[in-house]
Amino acid sequence: MNRKISSLFFAFLFVFISSLAAAQHETEGEKLAEKVEHREAKDGFNATKVIMEHIGDSNEWHLWTSKDDSGEEHHVSIPLPVIIKDNQGWHTFLSSSIAHGHEHDGYTLEEGQVVSTKGVEKATLFSIISGKQKSNEVFFDLSITKNAASMLLSVIFMAVVFIGMARNYKTSQLPKGLGKVLEPVIVFIRDEVAIPNIGSVKYKRYMPYLLTAFFFIWVNNLFGLIPFFPFGANLTGNIAITSVLAIITLLITLFSANKDYWKHIFMPPVPILLYPIMVPIEIIGIFTKPFALMMRLFANITAGHIMILAIISLIFIFKSPLLGFASVPLALFVSVLELLVAALQAYIFTVLSALFIGIAVAEHEHEHGHEEHAH
Repeated sequence: MNRKISSLFFAFLFVFISSLAAAQHETEGEKLAEKVEHREAKDGFNATKVIMEHIGDSNEWHLWTSKDDSGEEHHVSIPLPVIIKDNQGWHTFLSSSIAHGHEHDGYTLEEGQVVSTKGVEKATLFSIISGKQKSNEVFFDLSITKNAASMLLSVIFMAVVFIGMARNYKTSQLPKGLGKVLEPVIVFIRDEVAIPNIGSVKYKRYMPYLLTAFFFIWVNNLFGLIPFFPFGANLTGNIAITSVLAIITLLITLFSANKDYWKHIFMPPVPILLYPIMVPIEIIGIFTKPFALMMRLFANITAGHIMILAIISLIFIFKSPLLGFASVPLALFVSVLELLVAALQAYIFTVLSALFIGIAVAEHEHEHGHEEHAH
């Protein structure tokens, strides 16, 4: 029964939000047309640059671009807090102070990103660790970017929804409001994801993380399909976000692993002469699993946005409005397909996380079984 309810819920959701996908397609087309017109007036249309700007992060939330009677462009954006730490101390201001070529405290915005006007490089984690950059010769950008603001918005939204559900369950076992829609999903994650992969004894310990990961990914995927402020950010298409989620799954897996799991890693059930080959492979496998989680989510979400913009860009690349009769319906189809991808990627990430955790906590009795078979 729960499977039927969940299937009907997902089907209804995809149909209901399809109108948002259509709106997203139209809005993205309008934004692309604005950028195309601006680029063609300068260096010609560069599809790659336009697409990368759309899916990338930014220190401001761009809404639209308008022109006055004289043809001068006016960009309308929501400013975001800029927080910088350099060798001169802390700098905090709004991104509007450095937008459109303005400079403040030695910093400005270039293509939506904070850069130093004094030639100081932005610090990166791997460059600091490898020693390529020295901490006193770079600036640390701790700003609230578009992706960070979108993530905070989704966290607030989920906190309000699920805290309200929890309070309702204290007084009644019957869900109310949005809880009627979300309860089948929660039951589905419990019965079809957690219990089969982790086991009916230990699954409760990991349900909070599995539910958090699923709804965090799903909600942000759907928010990314809504084309107007304060939505539309490509959050789960940011590899930093997906890498953190994958690292959390890895840490939970490693700290939950029992002795049977580690015995399988360092003493695999193969002849001892194969240990020099199998043990390194097993150790590498520990890290390839979260790496696959990270790349799968990042690549699939990013690919959807790139496909839509690339299909629309064909009109401007070939400079033929007739191509719109083919590219527009195809782009709209991909937009609707992204609704399926939004839920599917959240589901796959949650299933694989539960599977990896289940492997780490499973109790193996293979040696005991082999002994009985030998007797």
